Amino acid sequence: MTIDLRVLGELKRACGDLTTAREELLLYSFDATKIKHTPDCVLFPRSTKEVTGVVNICARHGIPVTPRGAGTGYTGAAVPVQGGVVMDFVKMNRILRIDHNAMYVEVEPGIVNAELGKELAKHGLFYPPDPASLKSSTIGGNVMTGAGGPSAVKYGVTRDYVMGLTAVFMDGSVVETGIKCVKGAVGYDLTRLLVGSEGTLAIITKIRLKLVPMPKTVVTAMAVFDDRRVAVNAVTEILRARLVPRTLEYIDRTAIRCVEEYLRAGLPVDAGGMLLAETDGDPGPAMREMEGIKAICEKLGARSFTIARDTAEAQAFWKVRRSISVSLNRLRPSKINEDVTVPRNRIGELMDRLDELSRRTGLPIVNFGHAGDGNIHVNVMTDASNPKEYEVALKAVDEILHITLELDGTLSGEHGVGLAKMPYIEKELGTACVEISKRLKKAFDPAGLLNPGKIFP
Repeated sequence: MTIDLRVLGELKRACGDLTTAREELLLYSFDATKIKHTPDCVLFPRSTKEVTGVVNICARHGIPVTPRGAGTGYTGAAVPVQGGVVMDFVKMNRILRIDHNAMYVEVEPGIVNAELGKELAKHGLFYPPDPASLKSSTIGGNVMTGAGGPSAVKYGVTRDYVMGLTAVFMDGSVVETGIKCVKGAVGYDLTRLLVGSEGTLAIITKIRLKLVPMPKTVVTAMAVFDDRRVAVNAVTEILRARLVPRTLEYIDRTAIRCVEEYLRAGLPVDAGGMLLAETDGDPGPAMREMEGIKAICEKLGARSFTIARDTAEAQAFWKVRRSISVSLNRLRPSKINEDVTVPRNRIGELMDRLDELSRRTGLPIVNFGHAGDGNIHVNVMTDASNPKEYEVALKAVDEILHITLELDGTLSGEHGVGLAKMPYIEKELGTACVEISKRLKKAFDPAGLLNPGKIFP
């Protein structure tokens, strides 16, 4: 669709910061999936009032609205498939309130995850969800996709920390959801319904997040295994021993090799797999817990187990983990990134079947991620400019998702559905659940203008 000049004038009056410059529109036409659809204009609201004004205009003229965070998502959830208005919250990025006694923070959706963490640390407070893109992804985007991160094994994901929201609906109403208490049980839980809804039900303009005290210490370690199966089995053994690490990340052989070529950090490229583990809390218990993890890994035959001596060495371990994605283009110029999750005791089966799929298709499949909660990032490496190979890659993804469901898993642990997983959603949820969800969507957004074409076919 094309928005005429008269309506653009209305939008400009409602939200003064608006662009229709072609080069800027192109920047908002895609996310990390590289699926492209160009919007008609991009707005940069500064308040709930401006958002409401824009929504009223769009509802009146039948203009689609796509809320957008930092565009780091891997599912196409922020791509404006029907054009219209993209709403970027980069200028709504303030910390509105830190309540030290009630242990919560109120923020605008555009604040970057890592920046919030830095400010909370000054007050001795901690917001645990930490997606790999935390230095660029926004809290609003994290809330809309239900993001997770390495710390989820101990602390949970974004959904577990959202206490309340300010939401603008397509009829122009503004609703405050949630509570300021530790718990509550009154009415339908609209807060949890909106978290992970990918901007299809409402536009979020304020977020209240639960906080916990900043741990006094964090102990970080890296374990190297000759056999990938042993590394994966160690995850189950650690948790079975009633040890609850803050982080338990898995890195496979191919990822190790790619990161070493990228960083030249002296990584063991002949290793079968590595685990990155963290414990936290008071110094004594945190170190004892890490020693327990070390004992299990060594009993299983780990080649080495290195506990970071200081913050610098811990950061070096994390640099390895956070450099995986950017290093993979050494294998192929394109990747299809999935974030499937299976029960932790079935990760080994998943890896075996992915290895077999890789051999059968001839495509590298690189696996890493949050083994502590069963959430594995499966990367099918391919060349999108080669139609024949890319078709093989797409068929491999289809098989990966079927394998995941066969192993009692779920198609997404933290990235959401968006466009990329939409064709598969009924296979997991079933027809009845999908139909009920569509009815919910229609109740919240009767004209289908909020982030249309996402989640449900």
